[in-house]
Amino acid sequence: MTVHLAGNPAEIARCYPVVNQLRPNLTREDFVGQVLRQIRRHGYRLAYLEQETGVVSCLGCRPTEHLAWGKILYIDDLVTLPEYRGSGFGTRLIGWAKDFAKAADCTQIHLDSGLSRVEAHRFYQAHGFEVRSLHFYVQVVR
Repeated sequence: MTVHLAGNPAEIARCYPVVNQLRPNLTREDFVGQVLRQIRRHGYRLAYLEQETGVVSCLGCRPTEHLAWGKILYIDDLVTLPEYRGSGFGTRLIGWAKDFAKAADCTQIHLDSGLSRVEAHRFYQAHGFEVRSLHFYVQVVR
């Protein structure tokens, strides 16, 4: 399975139906624009795998630095179309992320996952991820 990187609007748009499973609040146009901004401003990478039917699995990530952890790779998004789950696509993308993290001199990989995504939590733990904290946020009113 060859991992591809989406870098232009057409490639990013091809990933939309997959990422939309995880981010249904985004329109195709908003998704493409947001990914392009994140690539330019934050070194975001959108990796994907495809079959004859098209893109079936995507992983979005970015190297970042924090006082708490040093240089890490943060996975923003990891999603596989439901009919392809359990077929090794997520595992392949996690392997790619680990290789990318090493090449970028990151010492850890971090991600957040919604509390209701129990199957995803099992997947992450099966791939060596540990639950270390709770993530809190507050909406800022503009």
